[in-house]
Amino acid sequence: MHIESWLETVPAVSVYLIVGLVIGLESLGIPLPGEIILVTATLLASSQDHIDPYILAAAAIAGAVIGDSIGYLIGRKGGQPLLNWLGRKFPKHFSADHVATAERSFHKWGMWAVFFGRFIALLRIFAGPLAGVLRMPYWKFAIANVLGGIVWAGGTVAVIYSVGKVAEDWLKRFSWLGLVAALLFGLGSLLLMKRRAKKAAAEREARAASAEADPVPATD
Repeated sequence: MHIESWLETVPAVSVYLIVGLVIGLESLGIPLPGEIILVTATLLASSQDHIDPYILAAAAIAGAVIGDSIGYLIGRKGGQPLLNWLGRKFPKHFSADHVATAERSFHKWGMWAVFFGRFIALLRIFAGPLAGVLRMPYWKFAIANVLGGIVWAGGTVAVIYSVGKVAEDWLKRFSWLGLVAALLFGLGSLLLMKRRAKKAAAEREARAASAEADPVPATD
């Protein structure tokens, strides 16, 4: 069963809780498809009135901020042994190379790594725990975490919801729009074919005229 089909079977409150929980667990450091869940739920909200996009965005923001904060605390308490354990449990996401890349990003960009990490799948999982392991001051982490969560979750819902509404309105008008498009396409194809046929005929006439003007000289 696809995620969208499954979400359609549960009440709106459950959708909010599921979105917040999945995003929270992903932000905490567990590799889950938080972004896919959020986009799918937002598209569902654009087509079903019982799901409020504002509540959905609030649930996503809360999950992102709380999950990252818990991940930070776990990372600060667990330190490097935590990353080693995550590497054994989730080698695809927490390999030594991935950890090293994330550490370089944090050392170079600091708070910006936490903020923009929200928009990058790999750093979204790393941001909280790694900021704690690297002992980033919590006030810096908190500011970047809250702002990143608001911009990422709120922005994603706003953009996808708007796109979904436009797509829904377009699909409602597709019956006559499709007919108009088909007629225009057919007319354009006909004119193009006539133009190409006329051009080909002119080229043939030009070649024939050129052959008559320059006859091949006779040979002895």
